[in-house]
Amino acid sequence: MAKPPSKSPTSPVVPHLTQLGHEVPFPPTPDDAVLERVPNQHLDTHYVARLACPEFTSLCLVTGQPDFAHLVIDYVPDAWLIESKSLKLFLQSHRNHAAFHEACTVSIGKRLVDVLQPHFLRIGGYWYPRGGIPIDVFYQHGDLPKGAWLPDQGVAPYRGRG
Repeated sequence: MAKPPSKSPTSPVVPHLTQLGHEVPFPPTPDDAVLERVPNQHLDTHYVARLACPEFTSLCLVTGQPDFAHLVIDYVPDAWLIESKSLKLFLQSHRNHAAFHEACTVSIGKRLVDVLQPHFLRIGGYWYPRGGIPIDVFYQHGDLPKGAWLPDQGVAPYRGRG
């Protein structure tokens, strides 16, 4: 029976990872965050990977008050998958980052595209109301490959007490 791979960054399976298996401080800004990737072991298959962050926070660019969103990220990987701990740290780095909802959502999508170079990526940013208006922001890169199943993001429009 083969020995399972070590979680150490010095593992031959993932020698290039610097955060997994270590205590890592939260990056102070999104620009300081390191997004890491791992090889996709199913290059012959187009499939969708979904990442959800139902408690995303950032700051309002004008007031400095916290903004809250439910993010849903769907992507069809090519050579790379996102390493989830690095994604968590990257998303956490927005907690003290001031940006408008649109800029925040789109910049997250673009950063993931830069790192992963996926066949397809979409992000839905479902922002909770500020001043009585919820804002939903959607960014997409590429076309969905034929045969890949892309389910609905499953986040209902904001209805208040409706």
